[in-house]
This record gives sequence, C-alpha cells and structure tokens, in this order.
Amino acid sequence: MTPFQRAVAEVVTGLRPGDVVTYGEVAAEAGHPGAARAVGTVLRDLHGLPWWRVVRADGGLVRGHERRQRRLLAADGVVVGEAVPFRRRAGGVSVPGGWGRAVPVAEGKATRRRSMATHELRLDFDVPLAGEPSKGHNRWHPDIPPAVRCEPGDEVVVDTRDAFDGQVTADSTPDDVAALNLNLVHPLTGPVHVQGAEPGDLLVVDVIDVQPGPFAYTVQVPGFGFLRDVFPEPHIIRWELAQGWAESEDLPRVRIPASAFLGTVGVAPSLLLLGEIASREQELLERGGTVLPPDPTDAVPADTAIATEALRTVPPRENAGNVDIKQTGAGARLCFPVWVDGALFSAGDAHYAQGDCETCGTAIEMRATTRLRFDLRKGAAEARGIRGLRFSREDYHVAPEYAAPRRFYATTGISVDAAEGRNHSEDVTLATRNALLAMIEHLTAEYGFDRQQAYALCSVAVDLKVSQLPDVPNMLVSAFLPLDVLT
Repeated sequence: MTPFQRAVAEVVTGLRPGDVVTYGEVAAEAGHPGAARAVGTVLRDLHGLPWWRVVRADGGLVRGHERRQRRLLAADGVVVGEAVPFRRRAGGVSVPGGWGRAVPVAEGKATRRRSMATHELRLDFDVPLAGEPSKGHNRWHPDIPPAVRCEPGDEVVVDTRDAFDGQVTADSTPDDVAALNLNLVHPLTGPVHVQGAEPGDLLVVDVIDVQPGPFAYTVQVPGFGFLRDVFPEPHIIRWELAQGWAESEDLPRVRIPASAFLGTVGVAPSLLLLGEIASREQELLERGGTVLPPDPTDAVPADTAIATEALRTVPPRENAGNVDIKQTGAGARLCFPVWVDGALFSAGDAHYAQGDCETCGTAIEMRATTRLRFDLRKGAAEARGIRGLRFSREDYHVAPEYAAPRRFYATTGISVDAAEGRNHSEDVTLATRNALLAMIEHLTAEYGFDRQQAYALCSVAVDLKVSQLPDVPNMLVSAFLPLDVLT
C-alpha cells in the first residue's frame, strides 16, 4: 500500500454513518489537495472501505454504481435528493469550503434525512460481562430486564464483547485455549426493549454499520467444532486487522477481506417457547444427542430463578440466537418473530469474516461497535406463520469477487463412509464432512499448511453449498475455497 493509499484509507475509514464527503475533500484531508481523481482510484482498488460515503463535487453519486450507492447511503440514514449537509468528521482538520457546508444538489444526489432518536449501549471492555450485568447476559430468558428502550424507527449503537468474553488475547497460547471457560459463551449486549412490540409482531432490524475492534482470533476448542473427533487438540490463530483485511503470522500467505457481522442476534423467547425448547433438547440429550442444557454456573444474570432455567446461547432457535450468517453485516435487514412484549433484542459474538460453515466452531472473532435501526411490522409474524429469522439484503456483503467467488477451487463429498465401505442414505452431514476433509487434504498437499491451519482456514474462508439433494441415496455437498484469499 502506498503512502497516498494509506492516507486516503485512514480518512475514509474515519467516516461514520451519516457522513457524506467529496473526493476533493478526502484528498485535501489526506494531504494531497487536487488529487480527487486519484481518491476514486484508491476507493476502487482497496476493498473494505466505505466508498459510498464519498460523492462527486456536486454531490452526485458514483457513475455506474448509483443504485448500489443509494441503497448503502439509505442504510446510513442518508437519502437521495434535495440537499446534503456535509458533516465534518470529529477530530478532523478544517478544509476550505469543505466539511460542514450545505451543498444544494439535484435529484439523484445524496442528502441526509431526518433521523429518529439514537440511543447508545456502550461497554467497558476492560471488564467482563459479569462486571456490567445491567448491560448484557449470556443466557436466553424472558425475565431478563432491558438495558435500553427505544421507539420504532430509532437507532441503537451497541458495543459487543467477543464470544469468549475477553478470555482470548494476543498473548494467548494453545494451552490457554484448552482452559477456556465455555460457561461464559456468549456475552450478549441488551436486551433492547422496542416500544409497542407484542407477540405475533415482526421485529425488523436494519444493520447500518459494524465497526471492528482492534484484535481478532480463531480458536479450536477441544470437544467443539464440526470435526471435533478429528481435531481434538487446541489451536489458535491471532489476527491483525488493518485497512479492511485480516492477516496473521499464525496462518501465513492468507489475507481475508473484512465482512463484519454479528454472529449472535436474537429476541427473548416466551416462557412457553422456553419450556418447549428445554423439553425437546432434554429429550435429545437423553437420546445421546449433543446438547448444552441449562447450567447456572457463571450465568449472567446470576439470579437463580432465571439462571437455573435459562437457555444456553450456543445453538440457533426460533428466537434466532447464534445463527452465524456471514451475509448479515452492514446493509442487511433482519426480521424476527416477536415472542414477548418489547421483543427484547440482544446481540454479540461479532465476526470480522467467516466462511459459510464456521467449521472449527469459531470465525475471525472480535469485539465490535454496531449501529442498528429498529422497526415493527404489526401482526406480521402471526399472520404469516413466521417462526424463525428471515433476512435480506440488496447488495453484496463483500466485494463481488469474494462473494461469488470469482476464482475458486472446490472439493465435493457424498453420503458414503469410505473407511467403513458403507453407503448412508441421504446423509447431508456425512457428505459435508467428506467435502471438508477433502478440502483440508487439498490445503495441506498444495499449500503446505498443517492440518489445524487448514481446518482454521476452512472455518474463516471456505463456503459450503448443498449442490444436490434429490439424487438418492447420495446427497452432494461442495466446499468452495476463494483463491483470492491466498497470497
């Protein structure tokens, strides 16, 4: 990265939702007045920058990308038409004729729309969740009191702790990973009480912005992960996050583009739903299934009336929860059926990036600050029988060459246990396992990664796709490795 590219990236990454500036203003703050055209080139070439917050000198949108830029600006609270107050970034330098002035623009150009109230739920990252129990929880229960209240249309800025509640640091070792206290997973921020929300409504949450923390990690915890029987040893990748990329000396020759999102998002279950879930999961446990039943140890809140029956946050359920969907970052719209008055929305477990599988049980895990907008669709969940999370977006969650991906290598797996020489019937789990093991073999043989490095790379970058289901007895799953993450 050149000094000019670095200077432009620092200016643009400092823009917040609602900030709209011109190419010339970015060039001036970057120390290169008159280099407006070069700013456009930098925004085109560097992935992960909020390019849509930069417009032409007359307020016009980027030619050829007007539709996408309009949608991204709308997610920031900026609409198209009339006039835009170009807002000077806090702490920035003054620019002659620059940030802070109102510029009249014609239809098809950016303008800030009137925003509703904004609330903040900020954390002290120097203490764990137990040190701020009024701001979060690590179990699901309808009696957990709200940490903040808002009206439909309001925005809420929430800080979220990492999935292991600060136990993993840049100095952590595999031995530290083996000793992690899983009772602390996941520290969630909330609940957010949305005024007027009632059972049967649909809660609509627009993800406006997700700002990464300074450090991230990927760990393999003994006894956890999709291939836990194959990988019983602890492992850690410590990531450096900079300029829209994640890189690590623990996983050399790999560069992962930023696509930040909240891994755990959900609403409180009703007491009735909680009871149904607890009953069916207990029955599954008794049949030999893998289940984490209610456990009050290290629960937040610690009130025994809640902790002894509250649900663990590890699996996704009807109230959503630990869904780990990488397409749900900034620009996504999340829709939740409401089970209790106020909806009681909570979030946490932010990821800098993830493959569509999170194979080893963790992605690129981090803390984050996220801006969300809340709204309601009265009675929609009940009227349509919606009993789980639905989500949508109208743009790529990451640069198209990574989202598609443009270049890839793929392995496949079918419902056959080669070691036993046995064919299973319509077993998608076995097909998935075979596709992943084949990808791990490929990464070790072709690129020289050790098996745990390859397993981690699958978790943060490889996408699993069910390629076919009807061709009995063998389901087929493909594992796609985007080749552009390899340097």
